[in-house]
Amino acid sequence: MTLKSSDPTGLGQEPDTRTLSGKLGPGAIVFMVVAAAAPLTVIAGTVPLGVSVGNGAAYPASYVVCTVILLLFAVGFTTMAKHVDGAGAFYTYITKGIGRHTGLGSAFLALLSYTAVQGAVYGYIGAALGDFVTSHGGPEIPWYVYAIAVVAIVATLGYRHIDLSGKVLGVLLICEVGIVLVIDAAVIGSGGGDTGLSTAALDPGEFFSGAPGIALIFAIAGYIGFEATAVFRDEARDPARTIPRATYTALIVIGVFYAISSWAVISAWGDEGAVAIAGENPEGMITETATKYVGAIAGDLVQILLISSLFAAVLAFHNVLSRYIFSLANSSALPARCGTAHAKHASPYVASIVQTVSALVLILASAVAGLDPVTEVFAWFAGVASVGIVALMTITSIAVLVYFRRTRIDRRPWNTIVAPTLGLIGLGVLLFMTIANLPLLVGGSDTLAALIGVLLVGVFLGGIAVAVLRPHAATLLTSAQKETSR
Repeated sequence: MTLKSSDPTGLGQEPDTRTLSGKLGPGAIVFMVVAAAAPLTVIAGTVPLGVSVGNGAAYPASYVVCTVILLLFAVGFTTMAKHVDGAGAFYTYITKGIGRHTGLGSAFLALLSYTAVQGAVYGYIGAALGDFVTSHGGPEIPWYVYAIAVVAIVATLGYRHIDLSGKVLGVLLICEVGIVLVIDAAVIGSGGGDTGLSTAALDPGEFFSGAPGIALIFAIAGYIGFEATAVFRDEARDPARTIPRATYTALIVIGVFYAISSWAVISAWGDEGAVAIAGENPEGMITETATKYVGAIAGDLVQILLISSLFAAVLAFHNVLSRYIFSLANSSALPARCGTAHAKHASPYVASIVQTVSALVLILASAVAGLDPVTEVFAWFAGVASVGIVALMTITSIAVLVYFRRTRIDRRPWNTIVAPTLGLIGLGVLLFMTIANLPLLVGGSDTLAALIGVLLVGVFLGGIAVAVLRPHAATLLTSAQKETSR
């Protein structure tokens, strides 16, 4: 039986529990993970940057490379998932593989990384809403007002049962993916631009031209959140089967979609033309493509669905962060109050409220500092998240190898040695390139890049300090949950 906490309101409401519940299948989880990846936002915002400052018309191949690396990573990740009971994703795996101290350091690094990417999206959506309203004759309102309004909506959905968020994300995701597929079909059906369909992505020489390292950094940013399939473990219908299926499906769907759609956008303008428009008008590249090949209405729809894409992403990240906080609270690393689930909605509602407050703090601090919502809030926070997430995946790869080497619980070479090792090598290269190019990701400032590095390392060490000061913290989540059920 699960122990229930006392009534926190004193109003006679049904008491909270410390477990989450749900019947999410692979499809619902894939919806939330792919929504967090914000497909339309990637095609509209990241692809032009990858084309203009990366490796040009060969940029779509970067998504193929990243997908292969992450699929190799996923082999060990999902194999170990069968032996990990907690829903803490990265930090749970790292704790079980390497140890409690590194695990808690990784947990705090994950909180910072996901909080940063959520802050980045709030900046972008605030600016996008402002631009949309003013471009249609509306009043000019500060970006942070729109961002705070979005926070209120996200907070409401995050407070309720996960099924509601899943349904909302499903509708929004279908719309944004649908418009991009329509554009893809129109471009491919017409045979591309004047020079035909692009073949640059198939040429290794083209791939390694320009700055392929930067191209891979922009590409890997589009996958942030895919590993969150494991965060929904407690709310999955059949975790042992659902989580692996959702992970592989999400990766393949994201990778194929990005590769084909970026190739179609490049083909629409020709190799040289695509590089030119990506450099001159990156924000409007997808809108102009839609208008040229589908019609003016499609261009307007892209503007609207870009906003819904950003909303879907921020809602998905809110759900992920809430569950990270919930898991950490139930492993004694954070205040126990954050580890209570709503009796009616079975949601981590206290953690959701905490996450809402942290988002408001980031938005208000950025507004007071006078930061530009796109070039500073979005770019800087996304830079923090990129380094943090790739570092977490690299550490998790090491944890997988160590775990199977130590326990011998699974002796399949491909699942426990070969694939995880290849994934580790690939992620190690990506991490090196991300760190080396961090100044570019934050506007060319070496000082800001250094400060971000210090912040990331400091938070990781802070998690280790918590492990030292609180010997019972993260002794594993399942142990904490078992204690609460006695």
